[in-house]
Amino acid sequence: MGRNRLPQPKASAYITPEGASRLREELDHLWRVKRPRVTQAVSEAAAQGDRSENAEYIYGKKQLREIDRRIRFLQKRLDALVIVDRAPQDTSRVYFGAWVRLETDRGETVEYRIVGPDEFDLDKGLISIDSPLARALLKKTIDDEVALALPRGRTVYTVLEIRYSPFRRAG
Repeated sequence: MGRNRLPQPKASAYITPEGASRLREELDHLWRVKRPRVTQAVSEAAAQGDRSENAEYIYGKKQLREIDRRIRFLQKRLDALVIVDRAPQDTSRVYFGAWVRLETDRGETVEYRIVGPDEFDLDKGLISIDSPLARALLKKTIDDEVALALPRGRTVYTVLEIRYSPFRRAG
């Protein structure tokens, strides 16, 4: 593979209030707790003398760069995000923030919540709005079917339930 890579597709700018809160907490922790601790360790390592062979100093500087990179990313990302804190007008259709209970063509029942790309966690049933399943589910209603080509083969999902908790109804 060459050095020239196509840019990643731009992630959706939507996030739930819970997801935005977690990102703000991470930013606060990095800025107020982790960065000062690593800065102190780097200054102590620098005081030991020769920095060229000082592994603690070199590793500490690398950690600081990674922390600063994450802080910059979080600051930019939080500025660009749109916090969706209410249900849509039409709660009978699947939109961002919906909990959707599905039945597979094998008779298994699964439940997912459609969230922003910064907060997806499949173990908790949170899928990104940018994922193929979420895109296929958008605007569907109860009893609609969605066919999806997965690595293990084609799967058909039937929408059983749509709910918008903890969102309040818009209006």
